[in-house]
Amino acid sequence: MPKSEAEAEGQDLDPFRIPYGNECGQGKAAGRRVGRMDIRPVAAHEPPYYTVVFTSVLTENPEGYGETAERMHELVKDVPGFLGYESARAPGGLGITVGYFRDEEAIAAWQRNLEHQAAQKQGRAEWYQRYSVHVAKVERSYGFERG
Repeated sequence: MPKSEAEAEGQDLDPFRIPYGNECGQGKAAGRRVGRMDIRPVAAHEPPYYTVVFTSVLTENPEGYGETAERMHELVKDVPGFLGYESARAPGGLGITVGYFRDEEAIAAWQRNLEHQAAQKQGRAEWYQRYSVHVAKVERSYGFERG
């Protein structure tokens, strides 16, 4: 028996396993949809700001990963200076999440979050085959939306 309505519809609960996902997308025009989720990039922000690019490959059976990923997405929204994120996972398992932060202090605040630290430790022990993190300062930002 499915655990939820999303599973009943064949949707994976792990936000990193959907073809594309994000938070804090802006604009009135609806983007493309996957299931019930609007697909749109995080809006361009006034530079400078920072991105944290987390690229990972999961182990074969990352039990509990989806629930923890959802919890991290809820927690990071409360970090002052958090601007949004975009996330995608390819069928072969490569996942990329890009988080956007106003400044380095916002990134540091997220790194200091104790639940985030516990999830990172569990990820290294159980869920990730490998990962990399890249932090960059955005000096130019722009966007386009049809309609």
